Amino acid sequence: MITITEFQKIGVGLSGFGVFFVLFGIMLYFDSVLLAFGNILFLSGLAFIIGLRRTAHFFFQRQKLRSSAFFLGGVALVLLRWPRIGMLVETYGFVLLFKSFFPMAFGFLATVLNIPFLTTILNKFSGSSSSVV
Repeated sequence: MITITEFQKIGVGLSGFGVFFVLFGIMLYFDSVLLAFGNILFLSGLAFIIGLRRTAHFFFQRQKLRSSAFFLGGVALVLLRWPRIGMLVETYGFVLLFKSFFPMAFGFLATVLNIPFLTTILNKFSGSSSSVV
């Protein structure tokens, strides 16, 4: 069993509030203050969950420099009050950063959500050919 430290619990809370504020900022027609606050909370939550060194290592790996530049550049654009362009750039960087994670996430969703039609769609996205029973 994996033990979760108090810092990791705080990080999950910060990341959750960060995602909430980003989604709320998008719902309020790209409110730059909410988006900036959500970005700061999400990044600080990530640092609390996996640690500062691992966070820096994740963002500044040689093969992920371009995607990290787009993601962090989008965060900077949102902080500079260009929310629409910043969120587009940030979303592009996010997809590039986590593209190797998406098949695993879709496979997990296919096993959790055992809905026949949805399971076949998620299995196609995850790349697995086996059906979930």
